[in-house]
Amino acid sequence: MNLNATLIAQIVVFMILWWFTMKFVWPPITKALDERASKIADGLAAADKAKLELANANKSVQEQLNQSRDEIAKRLADAEKRGNALVEDAKSRATAEADKIVADAKAEAAQLIVQAREALREQVAGLAVKGAEQILRREVSAQVHADLLSRLKSEL
Repeated sequence: MNLNATLIAQIVVFMILWWFTMKFVWPPITKALDERASKIADGLAAADKAKLELANANKSVQEQLNQSRDEIAKRLADAEKRGNALVEDAKSRATAEADKIVADAKAEAAQLIVQAREALREQVAGLAVKGAEQILRREVSAQVHADLLSRLKSEL
């Protein structure tokens, strides 16, 4: 065998093998590699999108929590204000009621004082009449001396 013929035969076989590989083997391999690279890129894009959506969702949840906290704080403050207003209203009503009771008691006491003075005047007038009776040793007519008794009452 000739070395040149072997070398040329090997080159021809290599070229046929190269052509066959490039025509039938290489395109499915490159297609599979491209599909795999595309899937990996899509997965990475989806992961980035999911991270972004997660960050947005966390931000939205945090904003809602802050808003809820603010609303709860407002409601608590309003409830406290209403409670204080109710307490103040109850205090003012109690004070007004106490003032009314005190005024009624003062009016009643004044009326009782007036009644006691009148009763005392009548007793003093009666005692004066009895005293005068004993001094004069005779009975003094109350009708005759009504003017005297009324003057005595007014002086007392």
